[in-house]
Amino acid sequence: MKYLLIGILGIGVLHAEPVSLFDGKTLAGWEVREGEEKFWKVQDGLITGGSLEEKVPKNTFLTSSKSYENFELTYKLRLVKGEAFQNSGMQIRSALDKKHGIKGYQVDGGIGYWGDLYDEGRRAKLCGALDPAALKAVARDWDWNEYRVLCEGPRIQVWINGVQVTDFTEKDKTIPADGVLGLQAHGGGKFLTQIKDVMINELSPTPDSAKWADAKEIPKPEPVKSSTGKN
Repeated sequence: MKYLLIGILGIGVLHAEPVSLFDGKTLAGWEVREGEEKFWKVQDGLITGGSLEEKVPKNTFLTSSKSYENFELTYKLRLVKGEAFQNSGMQIRSALDKKHGIKGYQVDGGIGYWGDLYDEGRRAKLCGALDPAALKAVARDWDWNEYRVLCEGPRIQVWINGVQVTDFTEKDKTIPADGVLGLQAHGGGKFLTQIKDVMINELSPTPDSAKWADAKEIPKPEPVKSSTGKN
């Protein structure tokens, strides 16, 4: 009976009920860097970032108050069309950074970038292998796209509208496997990024995985454009 109970408890940890990260009314559980508050609000029951009246001067992020390691994250993301460069994304396993705002993996969002796994503010490169054929068939520009992001150990997988578009395994064991979430409104354009139905299901942590608390700073290279043109 003792071992049966342990087994049941273990299953409960691995398959906990998903938790909502947005109450539909406030930004409770999320944080904004000082001076960037005007670019983030709750509007019409949606988390809304950016502006249609003025260009966002630099990348701005709405970050979770809590850190996560292994998890299944689902959310719906939409960009409202404006002008100039319009791009968004969801940071995962990331850390706040005074100079660059944030650093860590970003699950990208926007025309030409849907589903990319980009290493924001750290290695400045694409990490995930995107499936262009699958993406072209499922991504919807200027409309809602439903994301599913699964992080288990070094492996990160991304689905958009039910179709898998990215499957990446981190080979560098010094890269932290934990960190905050963060919704981005990219600098340089007038547009809105909107998100809703944000749910997370935390999974059991990976033994002996690297953590931000123990990580040595990874030198940031000079800004370079990735193969998709984003920097």
